[in-house]
Amino acid sequence: MTIPVGEKKLRLAERMSRLGTESAFEVLVRARELEARGKQIIHLEIGEPDFPTAPHIIEAAARALRDGWTHYGPPAGLPQLREAIAEDAGRRRGLRIDPAEVVVTPGGKPIMFFTILALVNRDDEVLYPNPGFPIYESMINFVGGRLVPYALPEEREFDVDVGEIIDKLTDRTRLIILNSPQNPTGGVLSPASVASLAQALAGRDVFVLSDEIYNRLIYEGEHASITQFPGMKERTIILDGFSKTYAMTGWRLGYGIMRPDLAGQVARLMTNSNSCTAAFTQIAGIEALRGDQTCVDQIREEFRRRRGVIVEGLNRIPGFRCPMPHGAFYVFPNISATGRDSRVLADALLNEAGVAGLSGTAFGSWGEGYLRFSFANSVENIQKALEQVENWLTKNP
Repeated sequence: MTIPVGEKKLRLAERMSRLGTESAFEVLVRARELEARGKQIIHLEIGEPDFPTAPHIIEAAARALRDGWTHYGPPAGLPQLREAIAEDAGRRRGLRIDPAEVVVTPGGKPIMFFTILALVNRDDEVLYPNPGFPIYESMINFVGGRLVPYALPEEREFDVDVGEIIDKLTDRTRLIILNSPQNPTGGVLSPASVASLAQALAGRDVFVLSDEIYNRLIYEGEHASITQFPGMKERTIILDGFSKTYAMTGWRLGYGIMRPDLAGQVARLMTNSNSCTAAFTQIAGIEALRGDQTCVDQIREEFRRRRGVIVEGLNRIPGFRCPMPHGAFYVFPNISATGRDSRVLADALLNEAGVAGLSGTAFGSWGEGYLRFSFANSVENIQKALEQVENWLTKNP
């Protein structure tokens, strides 16, 4: 792989040609460029809570800095935080989790990267959701694994079809990636589906990466983790973190929960890449988990209010059909009745209507016919965005 730079060419390792990206950040950059040229943009593209981090968490970090938490720590994370995570995650899932099963990382993405890097050999098959978070596909490609997508049908409220997953298992299957609540659809896997999948995987030498980063942003029912079913805890890696729940995206604080021998290998990957996660942010993480949870409840209820506004508004726009998401802070409206290509429509809404959203194809080819909007913005801005989208479509039939 070569990239021209002036008269010289940059030679890259072949593997770099297999590395994808996250379109939300690309669209954010384009939106910022338009804003720099004077165009007003309403941001519904980035998956980031628009709330400030709670004051008691900020104060814990400031106190940690003053107290000298500014040096290297253990690659797997501070023992105090790993203990707090084990207690909190175990209580919420009804499990006994040992701190030795916890690895703290700078954000949740390293758990995706390290899990796939540690478990997937070239030509091993990995099942993953399509549409789904784009880094799944990117990292499977990067390590030379075989992509085996499974669908999230709108008619099932974006729940999995367990039969489809089972039909796609082979002797080469090494890993199944689950995500609930989901990005981009806002769907939530039902307890019945998770139980059925756990039962079908009994006796199979297959790991599960369960991305549960939005597990406390559920609006109906309760979160079901596959680790709660017999025989699955030792074959599952839970991905979770602080970014979405506590509005701490910029703090870069996530974690994985997995069997201790795998945790040791993931910690070794941390040593070779990041050394450790910033100590003062980990001290803040302890306060987040053990301190006042009012901030989480307030964020969830405000998202619930915004969800109603954006779904109702989108369903009034001709050619749009928007299911009600049960979790996370995304809507995934079906725009196939407009007769427009998803990417073309998303680009037009950004450049001409001033509304930044994402094409469904940013999350895989099976996302064609959909757009993704984040409702992590004020009700006022959401209503204004809906008006601008409808006006643009009326003027451009």
